[in-house]
Amino acid sequence: MSKKINLVMFSGDYDKAMAALIIANAAREMDIEVSMFFAFWGLFLVRDPEKMTLEDKTNYEKMFCMMTPKGAEDLPLSKMNFAGFGKEMLLEMIEDNKAPRLIDFLNGARKKGVKFSCCKLSLEIMGLKESELIPEMEVSDAKHYINDAIESNMQLFI
Repeated sequence: MSKKINLVMFSGDYDKAMAALIIANAAREMDIEVSMFFAFWGLFLVRDPEKMTLEDKTNYEKMFCMMTPKGAEDLPLSKMNFAGFGKEMLLEMIEDNKAPRLIDFLNGARKKGVKFSCCKLSLEIMGLKESELIPEMEVSDAKHYINDAIESNMQLFI
């Protein structure tokens, strides 16, 4: 019987995203199937900063687009962000320890075959387009997530 992990990425925080992707990468290295479902703030982790657009967006959506994180490396810390200074300190500590950054874990998960899906309704509410996300992203709904979670051996909500 194959093993499967399902992660819901609801948070848009750098440190929480890093924890989720460390788990996803480790599971794939153990030959465990991994699916990640992104909703609301979690969508900013998989936003491609090179593909952002203001085209066909309402004024609120345009403002929201400009004010929110532009991708994985733009996410704030969950605690002690201190207007970005806390994150800079963390990034220096990551570098000092020769550890990978968040974007490295995201790219690793993509290469290892982690399945990425996102909530269609969250995309619409947040004013994002599928074309603004990483290409591996599949747009789905809560029913898709629930079916995937039911089939999994472990579910994590981050």
